Formats: sequence, C-alpha cells, structure tokens
Amino acid sequence: VPPLIDNVEFGGLIADKAFDSNALVAELNERGARIGISQHPARALKLKIDHETYKWRHLIENFFCMLKEFKRIALRACKTDQSFQAMIHLAAAVINSR
Repeated sequence: VPPLIDNVEFGGLIADKAFDSNALVAELNERGARIGISQHPARALKLKIDHETYKWRHLIENFFCMLKEFKRIALRACKTDQSFQAMIHLAAAVINSR
C-alpha cells in the first residue's frame, strides 16, 4: 500500500481487514488521516477508529455484496471492460431503484 498512497493527499482510508497492519496505521496516524479499516480479530491491541468513516466502509461493503448478487458481475462474464462497466452501471441502477 505505501507505494500507492505515496504523494497522494487524502483525509482518510477505508479498507478491509487485509490492510490492517501496524505500519499502515502508523503512517495514517502520522498523516492525520481518519482510519476506517476493519480490524483483524486476532489483533492484540484494538485500534481507535473513526466511527463515522467506519459507517461509510460498511455501506460500501454492503453495496458490493448487492452487486455480487448479479450473476454476470459475480462471474465476470463480460468480454470487455466497457461491457463489464455497463453491467455495473445497470446493476447499480437496479439496486438504487429497489
């Protein structure tokens, strides 16, 4: 992750528990960024997280779960990037209309 966020300005990071590392958390704290990382259950010392940012992480996670209900998206059945993007837009419109 460090090469990806190097020289990038942001106010917070929303991530899954795969990104729960002490080095990343230390860098985010050093930058003053809000942390919205799902903590690994085996973590000895629990992190202080921003609950408002964590709510957004949960909302995004739920949206991806709803997207995966669409078979063509879950199986990545589209042949091109454009058709895959079109299916995501279509599925998002269907989810939004529910």
